[in-house]
Amino acid sequence: MKGFSILVSLCFIVFCCTSLVSPVVLHDENKHIVPFGGNAWVTNGADITKNGLENWTKENQICTVYLKVSKAGNLKVSLILTSEKSKIQVGIAGENKIIQTANMPETMAGEWEIKDPGYIKIEIKGIEKQGSSFGQISAIGVSGSAINVETAFVKNNEGNYFYWGRRGPSVHLNYNTEGLENIEWFYSEIKVPKNNDVIGSYYMANGFKNGYFGMQVNSETERRVLFSIWSPFTTDDPSKIPEDQKIGLLKKGQNVYTGEFGNEGAGGQSYLKYNWKVENTYKFLLGAKPDGNDFTTYSAYFFAPEENKWQLIASFKRPKTNSYLNGLYSFLENFVPETGNIQREAEYGNQWVFDLKNGWVEINRITFSADATARIAYRKDYAGGLKGDAFFLKNCGFFDETTTIKTTFERPIKKDKPQMDFQSLP
Repeated sequence: MKGFSILVSLCFIVFCCTSLVSPVVLHDENKHIVPFGGNAWVTNGADITKNGLENWTKENQICTVYLKVSKAGNLKVSLILTSEKSKIQVGIAGENKIIQTANMPETMAGEWEIKDPGYIKIEIKGIEKQGSSFGQISAIGVSGSAINVETAFVKNNEGNYFYWGRRGPSVHLNYNTEGLENIEWFYSEIKVPKNNDVIGSYYMANGFKNGYFGMQVNSETERRVLFSIWSPFTTDDPSKIPEDQKIGLLKKGQNVYTGEFGNEGAGGQSYLKYNWKVENTYKFLLGAKPDGNDFTTYSAYFFAPEENKWQLIASFKRPKTNSYLNGLYSFLENFVPETGNIQREAEYGNQWVFDLKNGWVEINRITFSADATARIAYRKDYAGGLKGDAFFLKNCGFFDETTTIKTTFERPIKKDKPQMDFQSLP
């Protein structure tokens, strides 16, 4: 019996030691490849490139990969990597598995049970290495009963979607102005809730067919109020715009920068560096005045409660244009891919237009929409709709809520008409 007890004890010790290493797991037939270039973020100095995780040399450089599953079930995960002998930890929902890599193109990490549908956060951390780095991971393989054709992630880099996917989905409020033909002014308000002022956010208040006007978070120390007008000449390079189709500056406000922009269309740009604050409500006023000679003047004004006055951002003259405001909308976007894993939200309220025939008209009905990243289901962390007496938009951060595109929402009528003296505007 003593020998039997020793044998049992030895078996127990062996079991305890080997339980630190994942059992042999093989992928199911429904294996999908999730490339790091469009689905991963990393901390403390490592890099996510088109090739995947690179410069991975320190234990505190934690890589996080996201995908969304539509059902519960088992999930098998492998790492597709080039690596010298390294010890790597892979974790999902607090359950960590440690694996050993050894110059193999793919190493199974193990199997997890996914209890609920939604976004899955997979954390990868280097434990020990023999070479200068833990390796380079290009992707993970996933399979199992939790994986199906509805599993959402950025599939590949066609159309530069590693960039667009890491930026995250842009979301829009499209305003119903049916029956209003000569809209000269568009007024709206924005409030950014606490902890939603994420670097890379553009809270666009007053958008229209030919331009956009709102506020941004550009860095830890800089914020802007931005107003831009597209040239009628289609290009992403402002230097290619013919002289007779350039946007002309008529006037600008104090401390406002003006110039040209490109890459997403091209035209005239202006911005005021202004340290706007969360929880404060900011007002935006946009005007359009066609001159009848194929030019239209667009003017943007910003009201900060800290200043308690309207400030001119800029007035631009757009050639080959003879129209009032149309195609009115607001949006929320992230323009910094490195912050596409952080949620941000804003409240959009009290929208009014001044129509030449009807005067001030309150606009309280919108249709929600989102960009191509959302429409092809590469990212599903986007939402919008009604919150109290205002509309809201939310994106990025891999939350599970998704608003159906083309859903219509109607906010309560506020009857809080703008008290404007247009003649006194700067």
